[in-house]
Amino acid sequence: MEGPMVDVVMLGASGAVGGEALKALAGMPQVGRITLLNRREIALPGPKAVQHVIDPGDPASYRAHLAGHDVAICTLGVGEPSKTARDVFIRVDHDMPLTFAQACRAAGIGHFSLLSAVGVSAGSRFLYVRTKGQLEDGLRALGFARLALFHPSMILTPENRYGPTQAVMLALWPWLTPLLAGPLRKYRGVRVEDLGRAMAVEAVRGGTGEAVLEWDTFQTLT
Repeated sequence: MEGPMVDVVMLGASGAVGGEALKALAGMPQVGRITLLNRREIALPGPKAVQHVIDPGDPASYRAHLAGHDVAICTLGVGEPSKTARDVFIRVDHDMPLTFAQACRAAGIGHFSLLSAVGVSAGSRFLYVRTKGQLEDGLRALGFARLALFHPSMILTPENRYGPTQAVMLALWPWLTPLLAGPLRKYRGVRVEDLGRAMAVEAVRGGTGEAVLEWDTFQTLT
């Protein structure tokens, strides 16, 4: 017997991972409506998806579009944290996702999925992983019935999006991946299409409680 249809709202679908998750969701028969909250219009993958141009920093611009959804997916984040001002990074990678989650929770959405990062810790002295860890702590406090935290290491995209440093990493990481064994497996690179599909599959399979998803889980889901 087929389960109930799932309606999904997404923040960050214009990015690489969000775009892959969107494509996967659009092809799933279990998915009904897909509502996209974007800073700019993007090409839609099919009739299931509708989009609204909003300000991610202002929940008043999107709050009315949240009601009736079952799952929220947040893949919002700056592209190159090392080249982004500290205050801008914190606003985009912590404040905006947390505000979105708070609005989703108030709208009755019980399942929240976040694109985070491997090794996050609210107590770290490193800004990137500390900020992500603080965001996750903030999400836990909201009491979602299902909280899925995706912890990829290097995300392998087909093209170089951010300059020379990423070009080097994209070239080297596939060679390093087989060497990352045992407890280091979670640092293996993941193809962006696999990560996006894993987020889509997790969104429709249901469940309760908190789940931290790393490299092995991505492979299982895809």
